[in-house]
Amino acid sequence: MKVAVVGATGLVGTKMLQVLAERKFPVTELIPVASERSIGKLISFQGTEYPVVSMEEAIRLKPAVAIFSAGGSTSLEWAPKFAEAGIPVIDNSSAWRMDPTKKLVVPEINADELTKDDLIIANPNCSTIQMVVALNPLHKRYGIKRIVVSTYQSVTGTGVKAVDQLQGERRKQVAGESSDYPMAYKYPIDLNVIPQIDVFQDNGYTKEEMKMVKETCKILRDDTIRVTATTVRIPVMGGHSESVNVEFESDFELSAVRSILSAAPGVVVVDDPATQQYPMPMDAHERDEVFVGRIRRDESQPNTLNCWIVSDNLRKGAATNAVQIAEYMIGAGLIS
Repeated sequence: MKVAVVGATGLVGTKMLQVLAERKFPVTELIPVASERSIGKLISFQGTEYPVVSMEEAIRLKPAVAIFSAGGSTSLEWAPKFAEAGIPVIDNSSAWRMDPTKKLVVPEINADELTKDDLIIANPNCSTIQMVVALNPLHKRYGIKRIVVSTYQSVTGTGVKAVDQLQGERRKQVAGESSDYPMAYKYPIDLNVIPQIDVFQDNGYTKEEMKMVKETCKILRDDTIRVTATTVRIPVMGGHSESVNVEFESDFELSAVRSILSAAPGVVVVDDPATQQYPMPMDAHERDEVFVGRIRRDESQPNTLNCWIVSDNLRKGAATNAVQIAEYMIGAGLIS
């Protein structure tokens, strides 16, 4: 199967290639696509080197599927052109997520919505993905009324420039190096916490926060769920963490909650206060599962649960979810 990866040289694109290989996706020919300055650069994939090509050339080569990770403006311009050529696009940007004509898919939850007519499929925000994977089975059982979520997000969610900033600041702090490094953020990130991810909106929330609000309802197929979010960047590489408070329509037993989560696809429960066992980003790094712990009742009001959710944002939060969508499409006969 011919597979195009658009944005193949970027942080997420590189992870896409890794995940495709690890999951033994049936790639017979890779079509790596990147910016004009990268055309001709060789990308190694499963022992073969493939040259980076232009968007036009990728369309001409007619891949069975194209996985986009090249930013919203690129997706808005080029995803329709791939779709017009009959090439399904799985897009990792925010460009199409809230378009009412496009599906926003987490395979464990709503892949059953996909049809052959869906030629542009949106991959959700990384923080939204891990939260809904954990909460969906509880929503089915108890009915979610309201979610209050605070995130603690890795610098890898911003990209290579942010990783370089963190590492540059760390070298300066620890080794006294004075070499220049890029500034992805307005402020230092090492030994700091930045309570802003993406730009502020008119309502005082950031774009990232509003993504979580809107995407959650669309994925869970329930517009009655109320969501409020605070998203925060922390000096971590390898995973996003979330403190989640969930109010349900009906009451629950904690033992039942743990059982439901333990049986849920893609979820791992790590929850033993007696031995100080709980999910941490370093444990989720290079893993595809969503880890849930600190499961406890909110004693301030009825039918409300607190939990802590951790996942590798470059994998399940981006690359793995996109590849899983493509795997579902193959299994359902939507691509071949």
